[in-house]
Amino acid sequence: MIENSDNGAVRTLDIWANAQDWLSQGRAIGMATVIDTWGSSPVAVGGQMVIASDEEFQGSVSGGCVEADVIVAALEAVSQNRPKRLRFGIANETAWASGLPCGGNIEILVEPLQGASDLAYAKAVNDSRNERRLLLVTTDLESGQRKLHQSAEGLDPKIVPLFSAARSGLVSSAPTDVFVQAFVPSPRLYIIGATHIAQALVSISRILGLTPIVIDPRESFASSVRFGSTRIVNEWPEAALAELGLDPFSAVIALAHVAHIDDEALSLALRSPCRYVGALGSIRNHAKRRARLSESGFSDQAIDRIHCPIGIDIGAVTPEEIALAIASEVVLAFRGPKRIAQTAD
Repeated sequence: MIENSDNGAVRTLDIWANAQDWLSQGRAIGMATVIDTWGSSPVAVGGQMVIASDEEFQGSVSGGCVEADVIVAALEAVSQNRPKRLRFGIANETAWASGLPCGGNIEILVEPLQGASDLAYAKAVNDSRNERRLLLVTTDLESGQRKLHQSAEGLDPKIVPLFSAARSGLVSSAPTDVFVQAFVPSPRLYIIGATHIAQALVSISRILGLTPIVIDPRESFASSVRFGSTRIVNEWPEAALAELGLDPFSAVIALAHVAHIDDEALSLALRSPCRYVGALGSIRNHAKRRARLSESGFSDQAIDRIHCPIGIDIGAVTPEEIALAIASEVVLAFRGPKRIAQTAD
């Protein structure tokens, strides 16, 4: 396989990579985690911040408004070798003065990490993501005891749904509350077709923390001149996707607008557990695509997995706007809607 790897690209600052590096140096660090929110909160449950000192930290637990207090509390937790639960919100004048928006409230767990056992913990987190495996960590909020789970076997029935959805959350469970942290690999975007839209989508996906990989057998289209340090695979989709692998943390986006290239990728995607499948094309062209896939043995139900017209309808016209619409739909597929419709009384 011929490909242009990410060698030479600027490495994105990574909380757990930093944690492992600092622990491997024999340093004690604090890990702050958002374990619950009420009202408006700029960082979701599961958001984290790692603190080595008041000048060395990565991540965020509030978008900036209570970070200073969290850093102080984390360093205290390290010095006392004891976890702490912190609550910030409208009733807390410090947080309110710092600008916690719209009356939002957050609860944060700060944990001390140090020594060989915590280094092994950080390594397990990083290994699971590098190997594209879901890792669930349950933390007893009274004792601070952690357990790592790679399957739902033996889990409290209240926690199983979080494992199935790969989500973090606070679970009330006797005798104490348990926080469940889901570590998932970065979603991969397999972008089929090195088009202008693909160039814009690569830029947007990087900002969102997604991992774009451009696949196109046409080397004149898929080149480092057009895509910089983005990983490029100059192979047909069948060969490329077979080697790269399709898992529940991946999306296939067919943008080549060349039937035999797009169809090859879509056929593989529809046979896989990938989270999102989308294809560029008009209603008329998609009808022809459906007919071809049906002749290849795919059911209507399987073909219905393809999002086409691709992207959320924002009236997109330019390649950049279309890429934004696609990225939004991918985020929705991985995150789910934030607002849950309520039935009127």
